[in-house]
Amino acid sequence: MNILLIEDEPKVAAFIKKGLEEQFHKVTLAYDGNMGRKMALESDFELVILDAVLPELNGFEVCKQIRQFKKELPILMLSALGTVDDKVRGLESGADDYLTKPFHFEELLARIKALDRRRSAILPGTVYEVADLQMDCYRKTVTRSGNLILLTVKEFILLEVLMYNKNRVLSRTYIAESVWGINFDRGTNLIDVYINYLRAKVDKGYPSQLIHTVIGMGYMIKD
Repeated sequence: MNILLIEDEPKVAAFIKKGLEEQFHKVTLAYDGNMGRKMALESDFELVILDAVLPELNGFEVCKQIRQFKKELPILMLSALGTVDDKVRGLESGADDYLTKPFHFEELLARIKALDRRRSAILPGTVYEVADLQMDCYRKTVTRSGNLILLTVKEFILLEVLMYNKNRVLSRTYIAESVWGINFDRGTNLIDVYINYLRAKVDKGYPSQLIHTVIGMGYMIKD
């Protein structure tokens, strides 16, 4: 995989680069936000690994600018900032995943593999429908009753998981692993926060509610 690593700490960057190259990945380094943003937009990469705290331009802004022009490019954000608010900020900026430092290298590899599987699994023409809600996974569009719904990357992934499992109750564990990857901190309320985000965009103002809470079990979407 052709990976862009944007990391300003030389020892951390060298450690990640060496480990990934031993796994037969090609790694290009950028040491500040402006350089990383420029390289991400001007070259073809299959994954960006992005530190949140960077000189010149912080990782959150870099992520937003990359996402504006390259909606399909997977972005994995790394950060020592580990609160729920920090994670939400990273995901809202457009990151596909958020890994808190320090981390085990094996977990980084697992996250990369999960993002690559997801990127490879989306096929042209994949469309999910629940009542008047429609998701086009290839074009990354969601509409309800013909009205376009704008979602962040993580909101889109969460809704895709729900729609793929239409009429099935999904546990919080299943949602956490499917949307946020392995070792997600299930003690946080991040899942509830994102379910509420989705409800505000998908259900609010419509006569029928599609997203349902099943008390003690999880969440589901149904006609």
